[in-house]
Amino acid sequence: MTHPTKAIAPILLEDMRKVAVERKGESNFFTSQMIKDCMKKVVAVTLHQSVMVDSELEIKAYYAGHVLGAAMFWVRVGSQSIVYTGDYNMTPDRHLGAAWIDKCRPDLLISESTYATTIRDSKRCRERDFLKKVHECIDHGGKVLIPVFALGRAQELCILLETYWERMNLKVPVYFALGLTEKANNYYKMFITWTNQKIKKTFVQRNMFDFKHIKPFDKAYIDNPGAMVVFATPGMLHAGLSLQIFKKWAPNELNMVIMPGFCVQGTVGHKVLSGAKRIEFENRQIVEVKMAVEYLSFSAHADAKGIMQLIQYCEPKNVMLVHGEFAKMEYLKEKIKQEFGLNCYNPANGETCVITTTSKVPVDASLALLKAEAKRYSALPPDPKRRRLLHSVLVLRDDVMCLMDADEVAKTTGISKHVVRFTSIIQVRDSGPAQATTIKLFQPLKERLTDWTVLLIDGSISVESVLVKVEGDDDQKSVYVSWTNQDEDLGSYILGFLQSMLN
Repeated sequence: MTHPTKAIAPILLEDMRKVAVERKGESNFFTSQMIKDCMKKVVAVTLHQSVMVDSELEIKAYYAGHVLGAAMFWVRVGSQSIVYTGDYNMTPDRHLGAAWIDKCRPDLLISESTYATTIRDSKRCRERDFLKKVHECIDHGGKVLIPVFALGRAQELCILLETYWERMNLKVPVYFALGLTEKANNYYKMFITWTNQKIKKTFVQRNMFDFKHIKPFDKAYIDNPGAMVVFATPGMLHAGLSLQIFKKWAPNELNMVIMPGFCVQGTVGHKVLSGAKRIEFENRQIVEVKMAVEYLSFSAHADAKGIMQLIQYCEPKNVMLVHGEFAKMEYLKEKIKQEFGLNCYNPANGETCVITTTSKVPVDASLALLKAEAKRYSALPPDPKRRRLLHSVLVLRDDVMCLMDADEVAKTTGISKHVVRFTSIIQVRDSGPAQATTIKLFQPLKERLTDWTVLLIDGSISVESVLVKVEGDDDQKSVYVSWTNQDEDLGSYILGFLQSMLN
């Protein structure tokens, strides 16, 4: 995990333990000591740092932009690799940057798909609507409840309201839940380098997480008269302070609840967003919902456009969708297949998925081979699009494979070398003896192949293993161009040059 996650995780786990054990009475649960023992085993990584666990296993973290410390992980085992995204956000917001990954081309990309079919509207429009609804509610003397999770959206919306309150010079109190959110804000101050560029630039003059207008909330304020805005956890109204405030404020039509994120089916938040006007709780308490209910998505999950963008960035060979609703994942799966031509999977929980990948076999190359190839390549005119063909022998010795030059292999193993020559014939009409035609070809070849030694020996032109020989009567000549397989590029080039010159 990353350094911010290592700092925040024990606090979140301890809070979860307290809710489960001390409030709900669960007995078979992890203890505080277990959390401490677990965190001792954590090795924190920095972004883009390659961690070699052993000779086969390599891990690298990329910025995910979801919450403070969120990271996507690229994992390589041998020649095969995967990218596991976790939650990520491809759109920069007021306190965090956008997720980023390079073209790592993994065999498999495992991506979350919370908003598999959603393409969110402009963030600026959503912010304007949010501020307008909050302002209208407090103008009429109402109270605004904003259920949020301690990390991410709490800080995002706090910064939004803080700047708006300062600009509009508003005096209505704004509170955030004391405890977990306050601790989270302290960690945002500590790990300021994980925030976006604007906050990093201005934090010396003013740290954006030192809020002037937003104060800690006390439970005694719930029944206070007059307008107020409260950020309370958790974000789905399924427990805690946000649910407690909701029960108190819901019967008053002047009040408002703004749900800024996704709510799981079965939670009070989901029921409220579905239009429920009466909600029954475990103790048979019935709450009439007369307050205004608004849903404005400030969720820090990638939408469908963001997921497609990530696929385009890292260029995977296969994609697997997780963390989403089946019908929506099916739709996105077909879209990925159609646009990228990739195999896409969305297995159910507990289902085993078998994905076929291409294995890469690492092969060494001898220094003598590379030097010889470099010499041959540099002799030809520069062309960045030309394929570099390597003529060599694959040698397996002591479970290590190595590409070696044929002469080197013959010398090392004591095997006799056999040479295969390729010959092409160009028919040309040229009067005079064959020797005169040879001399006519020699000079242009010498001028063209300046980096090679071009020789005229026994009536034939020689360039490395390439031989050019002219035969025939006074008018009709046959120009023979032959070369060994090691000099195929050079032989093909000379053949092409002579064909263009003679035809």
